[in-house]
Amino acid sequence: EKGYLRKSVVRDPIDRVNTKDNTPAIIHYEMVPGDAFHIVVAPKGFGSENKSDLKMLMPSDGVPGIKQFVIDTVSHAGANPCPPTIVGVGIGGTMERAAYLSKKALLRPVGSESHDPTIAQLERELLNETNKLGIGPCGFGGSTTALAVNILTNATHIAGLPVAVNIGCHATRHAKGDL
Repeated sequence: EKGYLRKSVVRDPIDRVNTKDNTPAIIHYEMVPGDAFHIVVAPKGFGSENKSDLKMLMPSDGVPGIKQFVIDTVSHAGANPCPPTIVGVGIGGTMERAAYLSKKALLRPVGSESHDPTIAQLERELLNETNKLGIGPCGFGGSTTALAVNILTNATHIAGLPVAVNIGCHATRHAKGDL
């Protein structure tokens, strides 16, 4: 109530009746060692969410296929997700794991990079290529279409290469704390 968030959750995707309190929330959790509880809250609008995508690539598509899919997704999104954006990419796991990883990647600070040198290089290349699209802030053109491309990966089956792209608008917000 005090966060000034628009009440924009419907109870059912078919009947579209608004819950008027933004519930129920989508909650993801991970069990980790230790006795601490760490929480991250990330309110996300659907302008950027609607421009997110997932593709089940073939392993033979490799890095070139991953890069093409990410660039195509950002290009297709155009000005709709309120650029400059943060682009979260999830690679590997299963269909739903790749989607989860792409959203989790949005939480990484702008300017940070993967600890894996190969992934860090791919992030830099994708950020450079994304900014060459010329979409720019609010879609008015320019060299800053994205502020960051953050990638998270997961082990996957030998026969698959799931890739998800989750786009966050320029106001990608999140807060975290420990209990």
